[in-house]
Amino acid sequence: AVKERDKLVKRGFDKKRDKMIIVFDADIYKAKPERYDKLLRIAKDENIVPGVTYPSFELFLLLHYENSFVEFLKPNEKEIIENQKVGRNRRFIDKLFSIRSGINPKTNSDVGELARHVLIAIDQEKMLNQIPELALGQMTSNIGKIIETMINDS
Repeated sequence: AVKERDKLVKRGFDKKRDKMIIVFDADIYKAKPERYDKLLRIAKDENIVPGVTYPSFELFLLLHYENSFVEFLKPNEKEIIENQKVGRNRRFIDKLFSIRSGINPKTNSDVGELARHVLIAIDQEKMLNQIPELALGQMTSNIGKIIETMINDS
């Protein structure tokens, strides 16, 4: 993170007036919570907004479908949090998204069409944890919250 910060400074990023958003899946830190906490501290010090999903971004994508929290997320909460592999290379939440959407989010560009339903996602996301510091071990997304802030600021 320090190397990345130094590159930003060289490119003219001024943490006093500029703001950057980084988006990442917090599940990569589930076995290393101290590294996750350090990343969040650095982000705060550098005026970087962490956009966090737990376990992965497919959680936020699922929120774009009406009633997906009630129909897909809440009933599968334990499996989503564990996010074990289903089959050879896919994780549970990834597979769940494909069941709901009919597409593979990693290989099908039609996933971009979900942006048309971002207001649904913003609304449903409020039923999840949206606090990055509390993300590890619970369904989390604050991507919609960040987008809503951007909409309201413009």
